[in-house]
Amino acid sequence: MCGGGCRCESSLTRRQRAQYACIECIRLWRCNGIGTDNPEAARGGAGCIAGARRDGRANYHTDYRWVDLEQISPHAAVAVIASEDQLFPFHAGFDFKSIREAVRHNEAQANRKRPHIRGASTISQQVSKNLFLWSGGGYLRKGLEAYFTLLIELTWPKERILEVYLNVAEFGEGIYGVEAAAQRFWHKPAARLDRWEAATLAAVLPNPIRFRANAPSPYIQLRRDQILGQMRGLGGASYLNELENPTAPPKAGPRGGRKAN
Repeated sequence: MCGGGCRCESSLTRRQRAQYACIECIRLWRCNGIGTDNPEAARGGAGCIAGARRDGRANYHTDYRWVDLEQISPHAAVAVIASEDQLFPFHAGFDFKSIREAVRHNEAQANRKRPHIRGASTISQQVSKNLFLWSGGGYLRKGLEAYFTLLIELTWPKERILEVYLNVAEFGEGIYGVEAAAQRFWHKPAARLDRWEAATLAAVLPNPIRFRANAPSPYIQLRRDQILGQMRGLGGASYLNELENPTAPPKAGPRGGRKAN
């Protein structure tokens, strides 16, 4: 696997190299300090803290620790794929079938007092939003998200996209990245996460502020067990081989957990 996005650079065309350099420059501008001990920068700097304080969370702070993909348990990588985007090795940034299903589901929920909104964002789309954009909806943000999603799919190998996702996803209030989550909840590095811990982290991804990996509710325990089953169905850690040499997509199964954004 590629730890820093460099594995495939030798096979890139001149145009792709230019695109890769461009996206890296934008990433560093947007997240000045990603890959360093600068957690605020990984999510847009002071905006994250200011937003928390507007919500009345005066003591909000962030915990962020970058690690390379080789330093992350393969269970964690498979768990987020199983939970968020099982077709990640095979699509070019968008899962159009899931998008259609989400649209139909949300239309059916529209008239309910407490609608359950389903999202259809792939891991690539979530990386685009987390790195380059802001939270919320709107046609402008969605349009920019589509643009950056296509750009990273063209310029980054799948291993790099997954590595960035595992380092910027929020697993608890102010806890960004799987390394910070592993240290906070289980006092161990991300490389030592077992299947159950990895599945628990993936289970809280839809709402890491409401759900707690270190004190899982019955719902999170159910989601964890579902994700464990999905991980087994994908073939466990061996499924990561599909990132470099995709063969055939898995059969459709329950997705769950993916949030609207």
